[in-house]
Amino acid sequence: MSALLRFDVAVVGGGPAGHHAAIQAAKLGKKVALVDSRTQVGGACVHTGTIPSKTLREAILYLTGFRQRGIYGLAYAVNPNIVPADLTLRIQHVVKHEAEVFQHQLQRNRVQLIRGLGSFINPHSLQVAGEGAEARVEADLFILACGTSPARSDKFPVDGKAILDSDTLPGMPIIPKTMTVVGAGVIGVEYACMMAALGVKVTLVEQRQRILEFADGEIIDTLCYHMREMGVVFRLGEEVERVGRRGDGCVVATLKSHKEIVSESVLYSVGRQGNTAGLNLPAAGLAADERGRIAVDDCFRTNVPHIYAAGDIIGFPSLASASMEQGRAAACHALGVPVQRMTDLLPYGIYTIPEISFVGRNEGELTAAGVPYEVGVARYREIARGQILGDDQGLLKLIFEAPSGRLLGVHIIGEGATEIVHIGQAVMGHQGTLEYFVNHAFNYPTLAEAYKVAALDVANRKA
Repeated sequence: MSALLRFDVAVVGGGPAGHHAAIQAAKLGKKVALVDSRTQVGGACVHTGTIPSKTLREAILYLTGFRQRGIYGLAYAVNPNIVPADLTLRIQHVVKHEAEVFQHQLQRNRVQLIRGLGSFINPHSLQVAGEGAEARVEADLFILACGTSPARSDKFPVDGKAILDSDTLPGMPIIPKTMTVVGAGVIGVEYACMMAALGVKVTLVEQRQRILEFADGEIIDTLCYHMREMGVVFRLGEEVERVGRRGDGCVVATLKSHKEIVSESVLYSVGRQGNTAGLNLPAAGLAADERGRIAVDDCFRTNVPHIYAAGDIIGFPSLASASMEQGRAAACHALGVPVQRMTDLLPYGIYTIPEISFVGRNEGELTAAGVPYEVGVARYREIARGQILGDDQGLLKLIFEAPSGRLLGVHIIGEGATEIVHIGQAVMGHQGTLEYFVNHAFNYPTLAEAYKVAALDVANRKA
């Protein structure tokens, strides 16, 4: 017989959205349960996605000496004989710490953690099946934050050894000599860069004619140049029909154009699927789309008034940073607490090599909208900090509205891009203009100085 547990708010999913929703509800004085199927909280973000992948990238950059090669030469490496255990050591350390931080925050805020898979019995009840015990959870309000998993296809039989997805790549058993990456979305391009930095010969296959079409064209052209310099081969406008293992263990990717790409491993990275299949949504009066996503309104409320959803499970923008705010806002709205609408001014970070970050609008968008603008560029080779770091290829681009001078977009490629983008985000959030950068001093030597150089690039042309 299931134990009956009663709560004011039940949150399903312990990733960034669910974590922040549960804590916000608890801080508002409610009795809160967090239902999560993992042995440790943190969701895909902490255990298989954001944290492991970015930690893997950092381990690769450190052990290969990649960042320092501009100074010490192409042969420089901290460890010339890297094995998977060298990489997973750092991943395990960081993941364990982050999971403990999540767990401690839940305990400190008296959120009751219920481990197991939740499935709706009716709109106000969940059956939770855990290890050795079951519980029935009843609540006045539900917040669904189940996250996503890599999309699967029968054409790509992921085995975690030679045919990988983004969940299994960080734990790959060997570092292959060759890899085919299927799908040039953010995840595919990030992993293609990491593998190339390890010395793996990477072929990147993408149906579209351009990668990362939502980003600034000049920035992506720069990224593609660097990726080709690392040995990445692009097969754009191509579709993989199937993959299969050969007798010698290699994997053959057969394209619709009848080409075959042979490599030691394949990474299948084509989209993600919402983790809603086991929720029994119809019992709650809900339905998911073909990609497992749940529709919500501007307040993150589903078509069932007491059930909310947040995070990757609701689709765009599918950013951990945005998910945190969505979870918090959903809890506030559900409990009748005024909360400011989430801003559309979201910073994007793409952890390629070199990394990319941007906020606001790009040149293509402004041209299509008929908005006149001026562009200022600062190249890292002009910045003392860029020389100190050994990055003389990066650049920062600022886009200002003409003639008002209002900052409309910030686009960066290079070391520290995901950190310094927030300077531009703050200025844009306060409707700042060109004059702010021209008239203020920036620490020297820093990458942030690039903002002043880019602004002066515009001001000097206007003089």
